[in-house]
Amino acid sequence: MNRCRRFDSKLSLDRASAIGDSWAMLAQPYQLYIERTDPARNMARYYALSIESTLFGTFCLTRRWGRIGSSGQSIEHHFDGEMEAVAMFLDLLCRKRARGYSLKTIRHQRIV
Repeated sequence: MNRCRRFDSKLSLDRASAIGDSWAMLAQPYQLYIERTDPARNMARYYALSIESTLFGTFCLTRRWGRIGSSGQSIEHHFDGEMEAVAMFLDLLCRKRARGYSLKTIRHQRIV
């Protein structure tokens, strides 16, 4: 707090900001991690999707995929509206589920 009269320029950072919250905030978080494994074919793949708002007021759909345990590849898609990003998110989810990808439960390990 800047309360010293000698240095107070009436531009204190203590006052409420006029900017407020961004209009480009997501209604809910969109994150997905699915896997496809087949030991007979030595297949162990993952596919991850997430939607985040950017600093510029747009929405970014990030896709990551590869072999489980590797860093894999990624690509980003930018959209002006949240609904466009969600539509692509759901379309990709349907395609991957049709190919045999399924949700995996995450086991929480207790660290001693």
